[in-house]
Amino acid sequence: MIRFIVRRLIQMAGVVLVLSLLLFMWLRSLPGGTVSAILGERQTPERRAALEAALGLDQPIWVQYGKFLERAVHGNFGVSTKVLPGTDAFEVFLMRLPATIELSLLAMLIAVSLGIPLGYLAAKRSGSVFDNSAVVFSLVGVAVPVFFLAFMLKYWFAVEWNILPVSGRQTVGIDATRITGFFVLDGLMTREWDAAWDAFKHLILPAVALATIPFAVIFRITRAAVLDVLDEDYVRTAEAKGLTSRVIRGRHVLRNAMLPVTTTIGLQIGALLAGAILTETVFSFPGLGDALAISFRDKDYAVLQVLIMAAAAIYVVVNLLVDISYAIIDPRVRTR
Repeated sequence: MIRFIVRRLIQMAGVVLVLSLLLFMWLRSLPGGTVSAILGERQTPERRAALEAALGLDQPIWVQYGKFLERAVHGNFGVSTKVLPGTDAFEVFLMRLPATIELSLLAMLIAVSLGIPLGYLAAKRSGSVFDNSAVVFSLVGVAVPVFFLAFMLKYWFAVEWNILPVSGRQTVGIDATRITGFFVLDGLMTREWDAAWDAFKHLILPAVALATIPFAVIFRITRAAVLDVLDEDYVRTAEAKGLTSRVIRGRHVLRNAMLPVTTTIGLQIGALLAGAILTETVFSFPGLGDALAISFRDKDYAVLQVLIMAAAAIYVVVNLLVDISYAIIDPRVRTR
């Protein structure tokens, strides 16, 4: 098992290194580059040359890349110019991270808690009205764009019916103690129940919008995996032995069907950031997705590069955890 984890860690390091090289080359190819973004309208040839020298941009490209890696390892990506002007870019990432984690966890909880049971039931009742209805519902979840669904949910539940908040993480002016940056958790830890409930209500609409695609994918993979397992000989043998449906479901069907589902869940967690960009923008939710949209639009390259590197790191770490869980479920994977 340790050898398996070490092998995956080496692969992770290679992925992050390749991405850092691509990011470095992409930033250097942008019109104006970092210098123009920092100086803005104040740039003159003299100021530009001085800043290039200060940033080491007048040195050979391999020297620049080496220094870029060194700064990245120490979390030094520069200072934000647009998202939070004057704030260290890595600090911006740390400040925005809890919001996206809260949103992503709730979205994935919705997707998993609905997708796996409904996928299993649809497979058990294959060809029934329930199965066909669930498949159509999942297709709608994939087909409807996230931003369109977000706008519709916002209009219905926040504007038209006034049931849930329109935007933000918490009502402005609410008396809440900040400890961890996770607003719901902070409210629970300090027993400020009104603050925790208010923060949770702000999460519901963006989480539902963000959960639609992961739910649809998890549902369809679960359904297909369970259908495959139900046709296996060992399931028929277990039924012939007179084992209870609970034992067959837990020991034989779900355990084997969970292998592809586990991989799918890991991939969907890594992909949530892409959906979070649109969702957080629609709901003015101050997370990583919103910061990424602002930094890309306003050329805040310091924040942009730390967010891209962080997204890649999160993605590979999630996939490492998926590989480990996969190896725990199916020990044969460790030898591959």
